[in-house]
Amino acid sequence: VQLQASGGGLVQAGGSLRLSCAASLRPFSKYIMGWFRQTPGKERDFVAAINGGSSSTNLADSVTGRFTISRDNAKDTVYLQMSNLKPEDTAVYYCAARWSGSFYETTRTRTRVEEYRYWGQGTQVTVSS
Repeated sequence: VQLQASGGGLVQAGGSLRLSCAASLRPFSKYIMGWFRQTPGKERDFVAAINGGSSSTNLADSVTGRFTISRDNAKDTVYLQMSNLKPEDTAVYYCAARWSGSFYETTRTRTRVEEYRYWGQGTQVTVSS
């Protein structure tokens, strides 16, 4: 199992980035996918999650209105579109996967690190002020 995150970089405050995470999971559409972020010395925090059918998404309060999570099951890829970035969004961003077995499982409760079994290597996002 491999999750390959990409798309991180350095951006000015107010700018945008799109993170991608390509997965080798099969069937990809039966996994809940999530994004988390972590800064040095702190715990890994939930950012966003999406179910297999894209009918349920969940965003942390701190990113609601600025970030969007989506997926393309034909490409086995999940995305995190980040807009109006702020310096406090600076972190290493990780994609994660949790077996669901369903297209329709709610993501409302899938916000904890321990809910996800598979993790990518992380991609650095740095937002300058």
